[in-house]
Amino acid sequence: MKIRKLTRMALLTAIALTIFMLEAQIPALVPVPGVKLGLANIVTVFAVFVLGPGEAAMILAARVFLGAVFAGNFSTIFYSAAGGACAIAVTIGLRKILTAKQLWVAGALGAVAHSIGQMAMAVLLTGTPGLIAYLPVMIACGIVTGLFTGLCAQLLVNRGNNLWKTFLK
Repeated sequence: MKIRKLTRMALLTAIALTIFMLEAQIPALVPVPGVKLGLANIVTVFAVFVLGPGEAAMILAARVFLGAVFAGNFSTIFYSAAGGACAIAVTIGLRKILTAKQLWVAGALGAVAHSIGQMAMAVLLTGTPGLIAYLPVMIACGIVTGLFTGLCAQLLVNRGNNLWKTFLK
């Protein structure tokens, strides 16, 4: 792996991790356990569309692992990894279909996939299928937050298009 590529990935991982840690300090906006803005996913959507699927997946994996370590709650890694894997798979699939002006769709659908992956892992780990009743609430909140993160990524991609071509070569 080239030094420039590794440095670029490390920088985006650090940005995503910083956003993740800052967001952890924000009180819950809605009284629904587990629902958060997911602002670090702005970096994931951005990376998928600007850098490519492989680099974006490595950035996400590093952020999930380091986020669990720094947050001091390593048991959450299973939920984050399952949700993140589903979300990035959907986002990568949409990469070939969507234009740079439609990244909000990737944000929303990625958030839905994240909720489904997280819930599947929760049911698997706890052996409690009744948790699925909570999924519609998670999906509804995920759509709203995913639209926001997707729009932010879209803004970054579209506004900095020439900068990214130069900086991320």
